Amino acid sequence: MAAANNPRHPLNCENCELRSIRMFCNLDKDAFADFQLLGTQKSFTRGETLFAEDEPSQGIFLVCTGQVKLSCSSKDGKTLILKIAMPGDLLGLGAVLSGSKYEVSAQALEPTQVKKIEREQFLAFLQKHGQASLHAAKALSEEYKTAFFEARRLALSGSAASRLAGLLLDWGRLSSCGKTEMRFTMALTHEELANMVGSSRETVTRILTRFRKEGLIESRGSSILIQAPRRLEKMSV
Repeated sequence: MAAANNPRHPLNCENCELRSIRMFCNLDKDAFADFQLLGTQKSFTRGETLFAEDEPSQGIFLVCTGQVKLSCSSKDGKTLILKIAMPGDLLGLGAVLSGSKYEVSAQALEPTQVKKIEREQFLAFLQKHGQASLHAAKALSEEYKTAFFEARRLALSGSAASRLAGLLLDWGRLSSCGKTEMRFTMALTHEELANMVGSSRETVTRILTRFRKEGLIESRGSSILIQAPRRLEKMSV
């Protein structure tokens, strides 16, 4: 099952759960039915915060539509963007399971709909359904692997161009949901993109211009189409 659907597709929460989220897609009928009854739907406007770094964890958030920026900050005010969450992603899982504070801040990049499940409600669900607890452990393992690969790409990729190529490819693959066309909405500014690939805004702007001239990508407003995924993949190695 795909990790995410097109972030612009008008999913409702039920479809989001049935088609996107890995953690519960293979639960038995009774457990999945119980999961669907959990939580409440909430809407967030662009720029609104779902939860903040170092806040006590109150629940998990299942992204149904929209995009959410996950970031963390240093004591001197520097911010690092870690990930852009899309429909089907589950946020706050680690903090809820451990009973600790949220490790990151989550901010809506566009009008976003989520399903929030309170911590006590979610833990009771896991206690009732042992199979769901196993899925939660697997989901945490996947989060760890994702963080590892992102850190490796940031630290070991040879150039800003290769890091940006890999990032664009990842988003294109997620948004395509297995289809041939890789098109997605770029909700980040060039400054924020630079933050994610460890570069400067000027460098990112220059690289994107080069990618367009070389026919690697096509952009219209905030919409980006990956035109040459194989060439981008070679660059990202």
